[in-house]
Amino acid sequence: MIRNRRGSNRAKALLEEIGFDEITDIPMDIFAAGLGATLIEEKLPNSDGKIIRGNSKTLIKVNSDIEFEERKRFTAAHEIGHYLLHDKLDLEVHNETSNTLNWFNTAESQAKKGIQEWEANDFASELLMPEAVIRKAVFRKKFSPDLVKELSVRFKTSLTSIIYRLLSLNIYPLFVVFINNGQVRYWSKSDGYWIKIKEITKLPPPKDSVAQEYIDGKYEFLYSGKEKAQSIYKSTWFELKDDEDDSDFFEYCIPYKQLKTIISVVWEE
Repeated sequence: MIRNRRGSNRAKALLEEIGFDEITDIPMDIFAAGLGATLIEEKLPNSDGKIIRGNSKTLIKVNSDIEFEERKRFTAAHEIGHYLLHDKLDLEVHNETSNTLNWFNTAESQAKKGIQEWEANDFASELLMPEAVIRKAVFRKKFSPDLVKELSVRFKTSLTSIIYRLLSLNIYPLFVVFINNGQVRYWSKSDGYWIKIKEITKLPPPKDSVAQEYIDGKYEFLYSGKEKAQSIYKSTWFELKDDEDDSDFFEYCIPYKQLKTIISVVWEE
């Protein structure tokens, strides 16, 4: 993963400056106003968010058509990151799309879009899900779909952003796959997680994977409750060492039917 921590460091410094451990209960328009920017919601064709910077005023817009409040909140935090981190000459009018806000892009893809997008995402992650607070919230808890949901409600952020946060902080050994239109687009794993991934990029997910079940099921939710964590074999996604016995792993999928997208999380108990 990218090691640039300019965004998260700025968010940590900001929280310290304002004397808050977290801003979970603060509306984002009020928070932005306290920093000297005006945040509004309006329809934005082909864009999730926009920042417009003048000589003395800054306007942040969030698309009012975004379905989930958690995504609106993250979009606003991302734009605030640009506002605090990046030179106004580069961002007088700056649009955000789902691509620039995408958690699971590879480092190479992020580099092509510019390090500013990575920094704004990193800022938003730390601002909305502060490292110290989230580590305390998961202390002595096993990873599970229920935990992801609990944290999503606790921090008012999406399931996807919670998974990425746990992954990037190396709190649990996780393997996460981003699948779109029936193909693996990219994947990421926790640092130090010594597993050998099969050749999967730009290919359909393995036939015996839970992700393929969701594709076959037209991206509908197939499991609920404890069944969201489906038992699979290690060999489903990973290469086995010579003479290594296959072992039990778990796979948890979050489907997005409208986008024909699946986030698949794989881990070992």
